[in-house]
Amino acid sequence: MADSISLADKLATFQEFWSPRTVTTFNGCDVMVVKVKGEFTWHKHDDTDDFFLVLKGVLDIELRDRTVTLGPGELYVVPKGAEHRPVAREEVHLMLIEPTGTPNTGDKATAAARKLA
Repeated sequence: MADSISLADKLATFQEFWSPRTVTTFNGCDVMVVKVKGEFTWHKHDDTDDFFLVLKGVLDIELRDRTVTLGPGELYVVPKGAEHRPVAREEVHLMLIEPTGTPNTGDKATAAARKLA
């Protein structure tokens, strides 16, 4: 990699919610930024954990038995197979890391298309 990557600069290039942008890859994984607001769908990933790092705002990750609340600089890894639903009451900026090609809804038929930032 020739230059550093500014996550803030990448986030400034789009306004859509729930539409992750890949900023780089490493070891077969996409490193993405995404803006979220509102409730995402309940879903699970059978084959991979789900990594969330909050850059800005407050994110609730609802699990079937509890809610994990994250603020800026905090991360949570949802274990594979665990049903979850991210909820952002106001705009939240996240960094996500997952194996390249992982559908964000856990189902290729309903997943958002991958875009580059």
